[in-house]
Amino acid sequence: MKIETIDDMAPVMGADGEFHVQDDAVDLSGTTLEGWVALGFFWILGATVFYQFFTRYVMNDSAAWTEEIARYLLIAVVFTGATIGVIKNNHIQVDFFYKFMPKAMGRVMATAVDLMRVGFFAAATVLTLMMMLKLGSNSRMTMVDLPMNWVYGICLLGFAAMTFRSVQIALFHRKRGYSVLERPESSMDDK
Repeated sequence: MKIETIDDMAPVMGADGEFHVQDDAVDLSGTTLEGWVALGFFWILGATVFYQFFTRYVMNDSAAWTEEIARYLLIAVVFTGATIGVIKNNHIQVDFFYKFMPKAMGRVMATAVDLMRVGFFAAATVLTLMMMLKLGSNSRMTMVDLPMNWVYGICLLGFAAMTFRSVQIALFHRKRGYSVLERPESSMDDK
Protein backbone atom coordinates (compact mmCIF):
# COMPACT_ATOMS: atom_id res chain seq x y z
CA MET A 1 0.00 0.00 0.00
CA LYS A 2 1.48 3.33 -1.06
CA ILE A 3 0.30 6.44 0.77
CA GLU A 4 0.55 9.61 -1.31
CA THR A 5 -0.94 12.19 1.05
CA ILE A 6 -2.22 12.46 4.60
CA ASP A 7 -5.78 12.29 3.23
CA ASP A 8 -5.08 8.78 1.87
CA MET A 9 -4.48 7.49 5.39
CA ALA A 10 -7.35 5.91 7.30
CA PRO A 11 -8.30 7.78 10.47
CA VAL A 12 -6.72 6.25 13.54
CA MET A 13 -8.95 7.92 16.10
CA GLY A 14 -12.48 6.55 16.07
CA ALA A 15 -15.72 8.32 16.97
CA ASP A 16 -15.49 6.61 20.35
CA GLY A 17 -12.18 8.38 21.03
CA GLU A 18 -10.22 5.12 20.90
CA PHE A 19 -7.15 4.39 18.80
CA HIS A 20 -8.02 2.10 15.83
CA VAL A 21 -5.41 0.69 13.48
CA GLN A 22 -5.62 -2.36 11.27
CA ASP A 23 -2.46 -3.94 9.91
CA ASP A 24 -2.20 -5.22 6.38
CA ALA A 25 -2.12 -8.98 6.00
CA VAL A 26 1.39 -10.44 6.14
CA ASP A 27 2.32 -12.07 2.84
CA LEU A 28 5.49 -14.18 2.90
CA SER A 29 4.90 -15.81 -0.49
CA GLY A 30 7.52 -13.58 -2.15
CA THR A 31 10.27 -14.51 0.31
CA THR A 32 13.15 -16.19 -1.50
CA LEU A 33 15.12 -19.22 -0.35
CA GLU A 34 18.02 -16.93 0.51
CA GLY A 35 15.70 -14.91 2.74
CA TRP A 36 14.70 -17.96 4.75
CA VAL A 37 18.32 -19.10 5.02
CA ALA A 38 19.37 -15.64 6.24
CA LEU A 39 16.54 -15.67 8.77
CA GLY A 40 17.68 -19.10 10.01
CA PHE A 41 21.27 -17.90 10.44
CA PHE A 42 20.01 -14.77 12.17
CA TRP A 43 17.97 -16.74 14.71
CA ILE A 44 20.88 -19.09 15.43
CA LEU A 45 23.09 -16.00 15.85
CA GLY A 46 20.55 -14.48 18.23
CA ALA A 47 20.38 -17.67 20.29
CA THR A 48 24.18 -17.86 20.44
CA VAL A 49 24.51 -14.25 21.58
CA PHE A 50 21.76 -14.77 24.16
CA TYR A 51 23.58 -17.86 25.45
CA GLN A 52 26.80 -15.83 25.60
CA PHE A 53 25.03 -13.07 27.56
CA PHE A 54 23.38 -15.59 29.88
CA THR A 55 26.58 -17.47 30.68
CA ARG A 56 28.61 -14.28 31.15
CA TYR A 57 26.26 -12.12 33.21
CA VAL A 58 23.88 -14.58 34.85
CA MET A 59 26.05 -17.64 35.42
CA ASN A 60 29.28 -15.58 35.75
CA ASP A 61 31.06 -18.29 33.73
CA SER A 62 31.36 -17.17 30.12
CA ALA A 63 31.21 -19.78 27.36
CA ALA A 64 34.36 -19.07 25.35
CA TRP A 65 33.19 -20.59 22.08
CA THR A 66 30.18 -18.29 21.65
CA GLU A 67 32.14 -15.22 20.53
CA GLU A 68 33.85 -17.07 17.69
CA ILE A 69 30.70 -18.86 16.56
CA ALA A 70 28.72 -15.60 16.70
CA ARG A 71 31.33 -13.96 14.45
CA TYR A 72 31.02 -16.76 11.89
CA LEU A 73 27.23 -16.69 12.04
CA LEU A 74 27.33 -12.94 11.41
CA ILE A 75 29.45 -13.65 8.31
CA ALA A 76 26.78 -16.13 7.18
CA VAL A 77 24.02 -13.55 7.72
CA VAL A 78 25.98 -10.96 5.71
CA PHE A 79 26.63 -13.22 2.74
CA THR A 80 23.06 -14.48 2.52
CA GLY A 81 21.81 -10.93 3.07
CA ALA A 82 23.99 -9.68 0.23
CA THR A 83 22.34 -12.24 -2.00
CA ILE A 84 18.96 -10.75 -1.09
CA GLY A 85 20.34 -7.35 -2.11
CA VAL A 86 21.27 -8.76 -5.51
CA ILE A 87 17.82 -10.32 -5.93
CA LYS A 88 16.12 -7.02 -5.16
CA ASN A 89 18.69 -5.15 -7.27
CA ASN A 90 19.11 -2.51 -4.60
CA HIS A 91 22.81 -2.36 -3.93
CA ILE A 92 24.39 1.08 -3.87
CA GLN A 93 24.36 2.65 -7.29
CA VAL A 94 24.94 6.05 -8.83
CA ASP A 95 22.29 6.91 -11.37
CA PHE A 96 22.98 10.66 -11.52
CA PHE A 97 24.94 10.54 -14.80
CA TYR A 98 22.30 8.42 -16.52
CA LYS A 99 19.98 11.45 -16.47
CA PHE A 100 22.35 13.34 -18.76
CA MET A 101 23.46 10.50 -21.06
CA PRO A 102 21.82 9.76 -24.38
CA LYS A 103 19.47 6.79 -24.00
CA ALA A 104 21.62 4.50 -26.18
CA MET A 105 24.73 5.27 -24.16
CA GLY A 106 22.80 4.73 -20.91
CA ARG A 107 21.62 1.34 -22.18
CA VAL A 108 25.20 0.32 -23.04
CA MET A 109 26.50 1.51 -19.67
CA ALA A 110 23.73 -0.28 -17.75
CA THR A 111 24.46 -3.49 -19.67
CA ALA A 112 28.16 -3.09 -18.84
CA VAL A 113 27.27 -2.71 -15.15
CA ASP A 114 25.22 -5.92 -15.30
CA LEU A 115 28.10 -7.79 -16.96
CA MET A 116 30.69 -6.44 -14.53
CA ARG A 117 28.50 -7.45 -11.60
CA VAL A 118 28.22 -11.00 -12.95
CA GLY A 119 31.98 -11.06 -13.59
CA PHE A 120 32.81 -9.80 -10.11
CA PHE A 121 30.65 -12.34 -8.32
CA ALA A 122 31.85 -15.18 -10.58
CA ALA A 123 35.49 -14.22 -9.91
CA ALA A 124 34.83 -14.03 -6.16
CA THR A 125 33.24 -17.50 -6.31
CA VAL A 126 36.25 -18.96 -8.11
CA LEU A 127 38.76 -17.23 -5.81
CA THR A 128 36.94 -18.44 -2.71
CA LEU A 129 36.94 -22.00 -4.06
CA MET A 130 40.66 -21.78 -4.86
CA MET A 131 41.37 -20.54 -1.33
CA MET A 132 39.32 -23.37 0.17
CA LEU A 133 41.20 -25.95 -1.89
CA LYS A 134 44.54 -24.47 -0.90
CA LEU A 135 43.65 -24.47 2.82
CA GLY A 136 42.22 -27.96 2.77
CA SER A 137 41.31 -29.34 6.18
CA ASN A 138 44.46 -28.00 7.85
CA SER A 139 42.93 -24.69 8.92
CA ARG A 140 40.78 -25.07 12.04
CA MET A 141 38.70 -22.69 14.12
CA THR A 142 40.36 -21.33 17.24
CA MET A 143 37.98 -22.34 20.03
CA VAL A 144 35.90 -25.01 18.30
CA ASP A 145 37.71 -27.84 16.57
CA LEU A 146 35.93 -27.50 13.21
CA PRO A 147 37.39 -26.75 9.78
CA MET A 148 37.45 -23.11 8.69
CA ASN A 149 36.27 -24.30 5.28
CA TRP A 150 32.76 -24.51 6.74
CA VAL A 151 32.80 -20.74 7.13
CA TYR A 152 34.41 -20.24 3.72
CA GLY A 153 31.89 -22.66 2.26
CA ILE A 154 29.07 -20.36 3.32
CA CYS A 155 30.93 -17.48 1.67
CA LEU A 156 31.34 -19.61 -1.45
CA LEU A 157 27.64 -20.45 -1.54
CA GLY A 158 26.81 -16.77 -1.00
CA PHE A 159 29.02 -15.69 -3.90
CA ALA A 160 27.65 -18.47 -6.11
CA ALA A 161 24.08 -17.44 -5.30
CA MET A 162 24.95 -13.79 -6.00
CA THR A 163 26.43 -14.83 -9.35
CA PHE A 164 23.33 -16.81 -10.27
CA ARG A 165 20.96 -14.04 -9.18
CA SER A 166 22.98 -11.34 -10.97
CA VAL A 167 22.73 -13.37 -14.19
CA GLN A 168 18.97 -13.50 -13.65
CA ILE A 169 18.88 -9.72 -13.11
CA ALA A 170 20.97 -9.08 -16.23
CA LEU A 171 18.64 -11.26 -18.32
CA PHE A 172 15.62 -9.50 -16.83
CA HIS A 173 17.08 -6.09 -17.70
CA ARG A 174 17.83 -7.26 -21.24
CA LYS A 175 14.30 -8.60 -21.71
CA ARG A 176 12.68 -5.50 -20.21
CA GLY A 177 14.88 -3.13 -22.21
CA TYR A 178 16.05 -0.94 -19.31
CA SER A 179 17.49 -1.19 -15.82
CA VAL A 180 16.99 0.67 -12.58
CA LEU A 181 20.04 2.76 -13.44
CA GLU A 182 18.30 4.14 -16.51
CA ARG A 183 14.91 4.55 -14.83
CA PRO A 184 15.44 4.97 -11.07
CA GLU A 185 11.68 5.22 -10.48
CA SER A 186 11.23 1.64 -11.71
CA SER A 187 11.54 -1.49 -9.60
CA MET A 188 12.09 -5.19 -10.17
CA ASP A 189 8.31 -5.69 -10.00
CA ASP A 190 7.73 -3.51 -13.06
CA LYS A 191 7.32 -5.62 -16.17
